[in-house]
Amino acid sequence: MKFLILFSSLIILFFSIVLHEVAHGLMAERHGDPTARMMGRITLNPLAHIDPVGTILLPLIMIVFGSPFIFGWAKPVPINPRNLNNPKRDMMWIALAGPATNFVLSLFLALAFRVLVRPGTIAETILFYGVTINLVLAFMNLIPIPPLDGSRILSGLLPDRYNFRLAQLEPFGFIILIPLLFIVFRLFMPVILGISFRLIGGVPLTFFR
Repeated sequence: MKFLILFSSLIILFFSIVLHEVAHGLMAERHGDPTARMMGRITLNPLAHIDPVGTILLPLIMIVFGSPFIFGWAKPVPINPRNLNNPKRDMMWIALAGPATNFVLSLFLALAFRVLVRPGTIAETILFYGVTINLVLAFMNLIPIPPLDGSRILSGLLPDRYNFRLAQLEPFGFIILIPLLFIVFRLFMPVILGISFRLIGGVPLTFFR
């Protein structure tokens, strides 16, 4: 049973990050940049989005070390700012599309939980993890550190003179993020779990008893 829950969680994580990247590509296309479609990245074919580290290695490491959450990312969709109608503003909306998609997915899975799931079935735990995974992806990507989406959103709000300073962090982004991930989620994972429980209606999960 635990293997089935773990396997299902990995499948949900994988397709959630794929949809996250597809949303970036669709928003870029809407604002004038067809690069993602031309490169074959606006697709649900998972092979087009696999990042060896973010899609495979990092989730496996988290599982092996018993991490209380699973996080990952897909290969970023290519975007050419020169094709955008208003590069600074449009990049902000393109960045926001990814986390927004994960928020919508968490709501959809929570609705499925309320409408379709019977208490005592394995589906209730799988859907709960699905809600939580998408909330984790949304909140994590809103952290304003390059190359996460939150930095692109912040860049659209900041004056240009500060954007240069923010961009200088990008080569060191993942070095900063790895320890930050564990610190942030030690502090905020209870909050995210609380939101998940509220979204599913506060139902006590059988498999957590």
